[in-house]
Amino acid sequence: MRRIALVGDIGSGKTFFSKLFGYPVFNADLVVSNLYKKDKFLFKKIKKKFSKNVSGFPLKKEELLKIILQKNSNLKVLGKIIHPIVRKKMKDFIKTNKKKKFVILDIPLFLENKLETKKDIIIFIEADKKKIWRKINSRKNINLKLIKILRKNQIPTRLKKKKSKFVIKNNFIRNVAKKDIKLILKRIRK
Repeated sequence: MRRIALVGDIGSGKTFFSKLFGYPVFNADLVVSNLYKKDKFLFKKIKKKFSKNVSGFPLKKEELLKIILQKNSNLKVLGKIIHPIVRKKMKDFIKTNKKKKFVILDIPLFLENKLETKKDIIIFIEADKKKIWRKINSRKNINLKLIKILRKNQIPTRLKKKKSKFVIKNNFIRNVAKKDIKLILKRIRK
């Protein structure tokens, strides 16, 4: 089994591309969202650290957003609580799918959290900055201040691109995206 990790800027289309590969996908954002809704252990740890800001179970995104916006360092504190749990879920996912030819890792902080191995195939999803901003602005309940904080905690996109084996230019057209993936899979299989 080979691991294909998708990296890129916020809103570049990593999740869109991950679904087009046709292999099992580990979507870290979805895992975190489910943890907020279902994991009482995680809730207790966050409640203990931010008791004034967290009302009750399940965790509410609005409350977590307030915690992050209060103080930039709170994002790192939350990360130290959440990331080990997500890492374990990723290991379980990989173990469950060990007989598959490929697994797709859609993890926004893949490189930042040093999750890569030498055998990983890292693909950088590149997209026009104006299109990314249009896409971000079209999302419901988007907080631009949060986007800026999240970006500050990521390594620059040029470094992500440099660490990648392949680059896909996302022009936000599904058929073109499918062709790009086919070409990359063909090259990987050789």
